[in-house]
Amino acid sequence: MRPELAAKYDLRVPRYTSYPTAPHFAPSIGADRYAAWLGDLAPAGRLSLYLHIAYCAELCWFCGCHTKIARRYDPIADYLECLWREVDLVAARLPARMSVDHVHLGGGSPSVLTPGDFAATLDRLRATFDIVPDAAIAVELDPRTADRAYIAAMAAAGVNRVSIGVQDFDPLVQRFINRVQPYEVTAAVIGWLREEGIDEINIDLIYGLPHQTVRSLTKTIDLAIGLAPKRIALFGYAHVPWMKKHQRMIPEEALPGLEERWLQYESATRQLTGAGYAQIGIDHFAAASDPLAIAQAEGRLRRNFQGYTTDAAETLIAFGASGIGSLPQGYVGNETDIAAYKKLVRAGTLPTARGIAVDDGDRLRRGVIERLMCDLSLDLDALCAEWDADPAQFDGDLASLAPMEADGLIIRDGRRITMTEEGRPLVRAACAAFDRYLNRDGIRHSRAI
Repeated sequence: MRPELAAKYDLRVPRYTSYPTAPHFAPSIGADRYAAWLGDLAPAGRLSLYLHIAYCAELCWFCGCHTKIARRYDPIADYLECLWREVDLVAARLPARMSVDHVHLGGGSPSVLTPGDFAATLDRLRATFDIVPDAAIAVELDPRTADRAYIAAMAAAGVNRVSIGVQDFDPLVQRFINRVQPYEVTAAVIGWLREEGIDEINIDLIYGLPHQTVRSLTKTIDLAIGLAPKRIALFGYAHVPWMKKHQRMIPEEALPGLEERWLQYESATRQLTGAGYAQIGIDHFAAASDPLAIAQAEGRLRRNFQGYTTDAAETLIAFGASGIGSLPQGYVGNETDIAAYKKLVRAGTLPTARGIAVDDGDRLRRGVIERLMCDLSLDLDALCAEWDADPAQFDGDLASLAPMEADGLIIRDGRRITMTEEGRPLVRAACAAFDRYLNRDGIRHSRAI
């Protein structure tokens, strides 16, 4: 990308894993409203489940997740007991025992659980929900805390996809993000996964980290490709120390500047596509045979709180502190403070702390933003026809994209827009034109590049 355009459009905009986005959730949506929404779900509907394991063995300074460091297992076991209770509280408010197509365990780090507790958690879900035989069961994995017994327990519990956090293999970068993870550790864990029959492996990488260079990132990606994952996620580091105070441990002078950050993204993208991975949206790469790549080719790609996905369920139920769920009626977010979360659950109350109800206007704009994020193109006339809506309501939004069109980042034909290859990494900035909540309340977001 031309440097002047990178500077012009390096805006602070949402990642659009939901719409409206989480900063606009309010405490007016609480436990009673969530309970009513659960009870109104169609009994024959399909669910996705997300479980947030809110603990890690140590703190990574780049992390933007809700997590807590545990030196002993007792707090983790206590939290897990509450998470199981929350599962029961939610199930009691559903209209029926419902079917589940997707299960995702994230964090934090699910690999802080003992093998026995991990297996018991999946057993608890199967006892409560109808998890279909071919359900996708995915786990985020920290190779530093996963031993052979843990891998075997995951396989026995039916896990069929694992996302491995790497970020960068360079020792200097690892030291400055407080995540020392030798390549050999990651390679060993991937070998154990494959020996246990878990072949759907993702690797998560980050660009824009302290002391990272194009050259060092190229080496990291070479090593990652050599491990033959089905998917590679390449996220831009979001430096938000006003939100995550531990990020202040990263010296800002060690972070790459905008031009270097863009060169890292551009170089990494060429390297991954040159290795045969299909680029999915802005930050995912998948083997041509992977369901993610097939969904993109067929126009079925979706986007939710886990990023790009094939998950088509209308309802995502989230468990655990800070978990965010999505229902036809709106979004709900759990209490983020672990102690407050546990207190509510032990009192028999759903730990919902905030949320937002959506109307048809929100749903339409969510569809607009999701299609643009997933397809890098958008036909507003066709989409509005599906919703029986007047596409003229978006003419002002389209007009605001004129600068991006003039700069060659967007091609516009009437009410149809397409991101150019140069414009692809700036699709979030294009989506922001359709966001009627943006810039309210002085909320700050991560950089677009």
